[in-house]
Amino acid sequence: MAEYEKKGYLVQDFKVFRLQSPMSIPVPFHYHDFHKIILFLAVRGDYIIEGTSYPLGPRDIAFVRAGEIHRPVIDVRGPYERIVIYVAPSFLSRVSRPGADLSACFRRAPGEAGVMRLASGDTHELLSQMEKLERTAHGDGFANGLYTEALFVEFMILLHRALFSHELGTVKEAAADEKIQPLLGYIETHISEDLSADILAKEAYLSKYYLMRRFKAATGYSLHRYVTMKRLLHARAMLSQPSEKTITEISAASGFSDYTAFFRAFKSQFSVTPQAWRKMRTEGK
Repeated sequence: MAEYEKKGYLVQDFKVFRLQSPMSIPVPFHYHDFHKIILFLAVRGDYIIEGTSYPLGPRDIAFVRAGEIHRPVIDVRGPYERIVIYVAPSFLSRVSRPGADLSACFRRAPGEAGVMRLASGDTHELLSQMEKLERTAHGDGFANGLYTEALFVEFMILLHRALFSHELGTVKEAAADEKIQPLLGYIETHISEDLSADILAKEAYLSKYYLMRRFKAATGYSLHRYVTMKRLLHARAMLSQPSEKTITEISAASGFSDYTAFFRAFKSQFSVTPQAWRKMRTEGK
């Protein structure tokens, strides 16, 4: 059984909604096929993204990239109110312009913060825009879909302006294992190479079995399962783009030495063959 799973579905370009219910059951580690932005309005707890735990407070904003493994750990005794945005990476690419990359907020380097904090004080324009976007997304006025899309693009522009002007600050108290966190970045940048436990233990200057236990404790999932999932997500991203590479070449470029193992793992994880996925994603491009 997988230690984490894909959760949530997105059939449109983006989705905006407000949630006020407290956590009733623990949420397992999971990932999405889309990017996610969460504005926390009232919360007490932590948010774990790729092995880093961020303590949450009101006015915090989480940025979770498609494929990032994460989970909230919320104190059920307190309130939990948030506005959530799901957005398709392809949509952000479509509405971006040269010099105005609206997906830049998700393109952080390893070690950079996945949760930012908006400075306290008067109501920020960004907060007002996000609340307006959430209200409009559930309205039914004239050309409401078009209006909602315009508001969404405006929100993303304001968000990036806040980031670039440092109105959003890093959550300084974020906690990450000093050995494991750099290893996650190493896996990301060496996905096509040998990422066996022996190799990674040498990279981290730890014994293999100690590394495996420490990795599980820090991230909530096994080293082998994490590497396999990242390889599959990398392969799927390559299959989603027009390319002259064969599926066998993409399998190898994603770190799979055996095509049959790749094929079985891909179909098991995504419920579709690599060939079918490529056909669905690249037809018409």
